[in-house]
Amino acid sequence: MPDTAFRESIRLLYTRRFGTFWFASLLSNIGTWAQQVAQPWLLLSLGASSLLVGVDSFAMSAPVWVLTLAGGILADRADRRRVIAGFQSLQMLCPIIIVALLLTGTVRPWMIIVLSLIVGITDALSMPSFSSIVPSIVERKQIAAGLALNSTQFNMSRIVGPALAGLLMASVGAIGCFVVSAASYLPFIGVALLILPHGKPAPTASPPFNARHPYAGIGVIVRTPHLRDALLTTFFSGLLCAPLLTFCPVLVKSAFHGNAAQYSLTVGAFGLGGLLGATGLLAVDATRDRRRLSSWFAAGFGLTLVFAALVPWFWSLVGLLVLAGMAMSVTNTSTNTVVQTSASSHLRGQAVSLYMLAVRGGGALGSLLTGLSVSLLGVREALLINGTLAILAQVLIGRRWRDAPVPTAPDTQSSVGDP
Repeated sequence: MPDTAFRESIRLLYTRRFGTFWFASLLSNIGTWAQQVAQPWLLLSLGASSLLVGVDSFAMSAPVWVLTLAGGILADRADRRRVIAGFQSLQMLCPIIIVALLLTGTVRPWMIIVLSLIVGITDALSMPSFSSIVPSIVERKQIAAGLALNSTQFNMSRIVGPALAGLLMASVGAIGCFVVSAASYLPFIGVALLILPHGKPAPTASPPFNARHPYAGIGVIVRTPHLRDALLTTFFSGLLCAPLLTFCPVLVKSAFHGNAAQYSLTVGAFGLGGLLGATGLLAVDATRDRRRLSSWFAAGFGLTLVFAALVPWFWSLVGLLVLAGMAMSVTNTSTNTVVQTSASSHLRGQAVSLYMLAVRGGGALGSLLTGLSVSLLGVREALLINGTLAILAQVLIGRRWRDAPVPTAPDTQSSVGDP
């Protein structure tokens, strides 16, 4: 029953490890979203073009293409909490540097882009470890609920972060957003060191590491049909639809002649939709096949993008962004559930790295290509093309696995959560 599934999911928040991890992640993501709202607006204020806004987003996500598979190996072979704490500490220095540049009046667009690249590198190496934490602190039957709850805090931060950014930008300016971003790293670094499981993954679950073929596990995952198609669903959604959020400031500023407060409202609307989607997944039974949910909502994301490119009223755009956030949340969380419950435990980090490659890598490439098409055609035209292609791509992928049987889990997950 949906009510029973929802109550069982919520109980996870009252466990020591998961509850603390969830709350620290929420604080960290609020700061991150405050910066991500301020940063493109700051670039535009410094005279950067729409193409440079796309380049900045590309710089933050492009390292995923080169380094995330190595990050997956780190997640499978190293102490995940040290990997997370180390790279998060490096990442925290980037907003601190931006604050210093703003205080001295020496900030330039290229400096922000270079710092985004550093954030992208640390993210690519640490995110597989971060994303594979949930299965290590909950029971296997709770993985889907844990991932959905993790998505709720991420999307709650998408609401609170932009709202906070709007207040700060209207009062103290963009610098306030970067100060909040830097401070938000501290709770999560503390949780990574004190709360998360110590040590490396159990060696009994993992075959000997082959230095000559370090990415052999990737081939196993890619050759598994339902995993491959789930990853393709998310990749094309990120490639074609995720740029809607990247170019929201351009759409608000050029098409609707809006201000920073209106832009913050659109990002908050996207977060509200994501929260609704993630909350809805909490009521979905753990045995339900997530693949079809991912496919249908990915196609809906493309349709929403088409309407967002056509509507003439700002408030219509806000409503569509709620739907877009819902579609993206359900698509990505459902794919993540398929990946983490279907991959063998000794390959989970590498499976998650492929998921991150699909989400972040697809978004990075999409931001760059959409930035070019926005410069050549205009923002509405570029988004209309993206939405149309996204619908076609998801229809083709959905046909491949529509009638495929539901896969069975390859191994069991012991309970490591606390009562």
